[in-house]
Amino acid sequence: MVCGGFVCTKNCLCALNILYVLVSLLLIGVAAWGKWFGLISSINVVAGVIGVGIFLFLVAFVGLCGALKHHQVLLFFYMIILFIVFVVQFSVSCACLALNKDQQDQLLEVGWNKSEATQRDVEKTLNCCGFTHFNPNGTCAAICFKQEHPSCVTCSTIIQKYTGEMLQFVGGVGLFFSFTEILGVWLVHRFRNIKDPRSNPSAFL
Repeated sequence: MVCGGFVCTKNCLCALNILYVLVSLLLIGVAAWGKWFGLISSINVVAGVIGVGIFLFLVAFVGLCGALKHHQVLLFFYMIILFIVFVVQFSVSCACLALNKDQQDQLLEVGWNKSEATQRDVEKTLNCCGFTHFNPNGTCAAICFKQEHPSCVTCSTIIQKYTGEMLQFVGGVGLFFSFTEILGVWLVHRFRNIKDPRSNPSAFL
């Protein structure tokens, strides 16, 4: 059977959703691992990543069940959800790629001031103190601050070196997965309109 037929389209959908399941499990595992080993102390960050992983897992599970059973209702809702995710992810990815340096610095400072737990994580991981100013009389989770005469670099100095590359990476990965999502939408739309050759020819799909 040529690719584009019932079996080939079904296999492509199953493979795509298995990929999403693996990615969702990876997200959940990395978040749990980071929290368990103390690399991430912010419960909001961990909960957010795990929430995204669970959502992706449920969507992929719905798509996989719909593909295996050729279930029209499941496939319809899967197609709608996947298209919404595509629009959101494509927009965020384009925004990441389009941010200039001033906008990056502004977003970094907003994120820094939003959570003290995130500040401690960054200071501990990067061995830096403060975002733009170092206060030797303040508090800091970095190792350099615990020395007899603390002299630490600011976190913005370190973060800004990698912000552009990180946003380019995140935007590129987001664009890649957004195109797999629009491919999934197309496959689901095609699959819903293909009759199962093993079913009763007179049955209604």
